[in-house]
Amino acid sequence: MPVEHYENFPVASLLCPPALRPAIEAIYAFARTADDIADEGDATAGERFETLTAYRASLAAVAAGRPASGWPRVFEPLAAAIARHRLPVELLDALLDAFIQDLTVDRYADRPALLDYCRRSANPVGRLLLHLYGVGGADQLARSDAICTALQLANFWQDLGRDTQRGRLYLPEADCRRHGVDPQDVRSGRDSEAVRRLVLDVVAWARSLMRFGAPLVHAVPGRAGWELRLVVQGGLRVLERIDRLDGATLRERPKLGWADTPTIAWRALRMRRGSVAPTERAA
Repeated sequence: MPVEHYENFPVASLLCPPALRPAIEAIYAFARTADDIADEGDATAGERFETLTAYRASLAAVAAGRPASGWPRVFEPLAAAIARHRLPVELLDALLDAFIQDLTVDRYADRPALLDYCRRSANPVGRLLLHLYGVGGADQLARSDAICTALQLANFWQDLGRDTQRGRLYLPEADCRRHGVDPQDVRSGRDSEAVRRLVLDVVAWARSLMRFGAPLVHAVPGRAGWELRLVVQGGLRVLERIDRLDGATLRERPKLGWADTPTIAWRALRMRRGSVAPTERAA
C-alpha cells in the first residue's frame, strides 16, 4: 500500500485518476504536515498548539482566497485544489481539530468517545476523496466513515506500544475494565494475557467496521474503486497480522511488507458484491 506515516491516507498512486492526483496530493500534504506538527520533534505541547493554531489560520486564509501566512508548499497547492474542486473546507478543519485534541486528550472513556475522535481524525479523509470522485449518498458516506475509522483503529492497535511511549492510550477504558485490565499497566508497557485478549477484541471491532464499509468499493468508479479495494484489504491484512501475534502489539509492531502484496492484490481482485472476499485469515 502506498502509504507513508500518515497511515490512513490512500496517497495518489498509479490507480488514482490522473486529473485528481494534484488535489489528493495537496490534501495528503496538508494532513501529513499537521500530523508532523502534532507529533514529531521536540516541541512542547504549548508550542505545538501555537503552531497548529497558525496552521489553522492559514487554512482559513486560503479558503477565503487570501494567501497563507506560512507553509507555501502546503497551502499553495491546497488553495488551487479548493478552488478547482470546491473542497469542503470544514472537513480539512476537522482534521486539525483532531490533531489539536491529541495535545490535551490522552485517554478515552469508551468506544463512543473514541469514535467521536475518529469522526474528525480519520473520516474527513474518506469524505474528501468521495467528494473528488463525485460520490456522496448517505449510504456511501456511512460506509466511507466505517472504512476510515477501521483504518484508524487498526493503526491504533498496530501502534499500541509506540503510542503508550508517547503517553497516549487509545484503548477505551470501558473495554479495559471489561477485560480486567488496568489502563496504567498498558501505559507502562506491561504485556499480559488479559491485555492480549483485549487487543484481539478491539481488532475484531475494527474488522467488523471494515466489513461494513467494504461494499463502498463497488460504488466508487473506475480506477479509484480499485485503489479502495487495496486500501480495504491492506487494512484487513494489518488486523490479520495483529491476530497472528496473538494481540501482543505492546511488545512488537506488526507491519506489512512486499510479501503481503500478492495476497492483498488477490483478495482485492476477488471482492464481490455482498462479500469482502476470501477470509482475511486465509492467507
